[in-house]
Amino acid sequence: MSVGRILLNILVVFAAIAGGFYQLKLKPILVKFGQGRIVDPRGNTDCTTVPELKACEKLVLHQPTGVIYLACSTQESRPHWLPNAQRFNSTGASRTDYVATYNPQSGKVTKLKTVNFNSPRGLSLHGMDVVASSSNPSELWIYLVNHREPLNGDPKVVGADSSVEVFKTALGGTTMEYVRTVEDPLVLTPNDLTGTADGKAFWVTNDYGVKTGLIRDLDLLGRATTSVVYCHETEGCKYAIQNMHGNNGITRAPNGTFYVVNSIGGQLTVLEKQADNTLVITDVIESDRSMDNASIDAEGHVWVAGFPKALVLVYEHFANPTKVASPSTAFRFSINTGPNSFYGEKFKIDRVFEDDGSLASGITSVAYDTERNRLFMHGIATPHLVICKL
Repeated sequence: MSVGRILLNILVVFAAIAGGFYQLKLKPILVKFGQGRIVDPRGNTDCTTVPELKACEKLVLHQPTGVIYLACSTQESRPHWLPNAQRFNSTGASRTDYVATYNPQSGKVTKLKTVNFNSPRGLSLHGMDVVASSSNPSELWIYLVNHREPLNGDPKVVGADSSVEVFKTALGGTTMEYVRTVEDPLVLTPNDLTGTADGKAFWVTNDYGVKTGLIRDLDLLGRATTSVVYCHETEGCKYAIQNMHGNNGITRAPNGTFYVVNSIGGQLTVLEKQADNTLVITDVIESDRSMDNASIDAEGHVWVAGFPKALVLVYEHFANPTKVASPSTAFRFSINTGPNSFYGEKFKIDRVFEDDGSLASGITSVAYDTERNRLFMHGIATPHLVICKL
């Protein structure tokens, strides 16, 4: 057989392997990330915006009052300093991020002033949880993911020196008092967290197994390196669960059930807490697209922000959020009580809201007020808070 014939056979084999890899592995990922998807707007006709609040990655509803708490930054800083998306230009980072409240009844925005927080590296905020105190419901614990610039080394090499900051505030207050900083090697790439009502503990997701490098991209192909870490004021930190895929948002129901979003895989993972505060997976709910943060409404439904066009979000919107809009979705997950439940479909997924980005661009967090029929949405580089009546 001639050399040319051998080379041709080799090329045919490689082409077959590449074609199989695309069809079996790469194409499903691209479809989940929005390739070929047509945006189907819904629920976006009776909405208002609050332009004063920008680049708020996470929002939390205080159901009794209807007040929204938001962890905010600036649109200008996000393209530079966003460690979870491997943007490590620390010279462009905002170190004056803030927690704000929005009262829908009065329309008032209040930026909470920090008290006794003296870190020279300030606040570069991402995930957040706000929990009513078990000893005094008028007091709230605020748990914050803070992506600090590293004290030593190039951030592009060593990554962010992320921590969790714990504050305390009062309902209707204008300040938040510093309580403590939690920094631990296990809190490696923190994304979102859920805290306890005594102010002493939290569960936080790591969204990658390493801080920097191209090896992180292997997670796109299914590599399971993410985790949830449990931290306690006196007991320290430990893994609650390891070897998960694409961990992002986390929330906890009143009955103790945890929900963790697999952002890459477009899944909502259901977990149960064990006596030692570790977590065990009990179910996995599939969606058709990449997703982000989750919240639970007063009726027990889980609301999750979805990305119709995830590639546009990560590679275009994050790079230029003031010029490039990214479509957004809000999902509602609930127990399936319809006929399909008899055929194994335990959960129902409703696509309640969708927008092409002209109203709701790059939404990463959603919360629904069941009493007042309001859906609140914001995003890590979004230009305004979006409020829709459903």
